[in-house]
Amino acid sequence: MTYWALNAVFLAIVVLVASAALVSRRSPRWGAVALAGVAVLLLTAVFDNVMIAADLFTYNPERISGAFLGVAPLEDFAYAIAAVVLLPSLWHLLPPTSRRESR
Repeated sequence: MTYWALNAVFLAIVVLVASAALVSRRSPRWGAVALAGVAVLLLTAVFDNVMIAADLFTYNPERISGAFLGVAPLEDFAYAIAAVVLLPSLWHLLPPTSRRESR
């Protein structure tokens, strides 16, 4: 299984949850999500390149696409995108909790 095939499974789940948030009209503010996405992708690019260059981990060359941003394969950025979309979508779908008064 390639890394893109594995990413497709996770990204499909993210699309389902984000779609549910849109349909329920309880979706997050997508402008804020996009801004957070830019920040997370920049941080992912920097730290993934540092960790790969430091030889902390490697990728099986037979399972990557061969497209890189620095030394990080593009497949590595799917998890950052998934997290940035999934977490706010889940947050808006879950029922609000009541606050307990402290005594």
